[in-house]
Amino acid sequence: MSSLSLAVRDSSTMLRRNLLHARRYPSLTLNLLLTPVMLLLLFVYVFGDVMSAGIGGGGPDRSEYIAYIVPGLLLMTIGSTVVGTAVSVANDMTEGIIARFRTMAIHRGSVLVGHVVGSVLQSIASVVLVGAVAVAIGFRSSDATALEWLAAFGLLVLFAVALTWIAVGMGLVSPNAEAASNNAMPMILLPLLSSAFVPVDAMPGWFQPIAEYQPFTPAIETLRGLLLGSEIGHHGWLAVVWCLGLAVLGYFWSTSKFNRDPK
Repeated sequence: MSSLSLAVRDSSTMLRRNLLHARRYPSLTLNLLLTPVMLLLLFVYVFGDVMSAGIGGGGPDRSEYIAYIVPGLLLMTIGSTVVGTAVSVANDMTEGIIARFRTMAIHRGSVLVGHVVGSVLQSIASVVLVGAVAVAIGFRSSDATALEWLAAFGLLVLFAVALTWIAVGMGLVSPNAEAASNNAMPMILLPLLSSAFVPVDAMPGWFQPIAEYQPFTPAIETLRGLLLGSEIGHHGWLAVVWCLGLAVLGYFWSTSKFNRDPK
């Protein structure tokens, strides 16, 4: 077999391993998935009317606020899901299985590829579940064309790939699973400091740069524009640049750390 065939075979094996782990131990994924779902229900049914009136400048209309926050919560779902990837990688590094893999005749990069592909699949599945909850409580995107839906899906996948590689790196440098979970918390906190719940213009002046110059805000505004027909402007290319930059950074960080021989 060629080296490419061996890499694909071994990566597929590692992918199956990670998906089996996720199926056998679903509590971590479910706990992380509950965060965006609970925020969706909280902001829609508790704060929805007030927030909608404040953003729209008119009377309360909960349906408008549902449409506004769903794109941000879909991306927050990806951020929550990849926290489990960091924990899973840290567990592999500390429980000795990686040392065992190093002695076997398998493609070295297949271990990381299995984690990344498995995490991306879990992220998209989580996005579908949260999206289904959003549709059930009133979210609609009737103005989006088929091309815009395809672009939105591509953005979600690209964003998931970028955050997953960063999460893998965090897991590799963490001494244990608890530290990995703490190190990956910015994946959950950054969406709270973005335009996911309120427009950046409505934030205090000193806080606006924090919300504007981070990866979640341009991705949220791009997804919002694709699904709802709002203005995308410069956010589109910024979102792509952020995703590609994080993916490349995470890839080289993770592979250099993983390929380093243990002391």
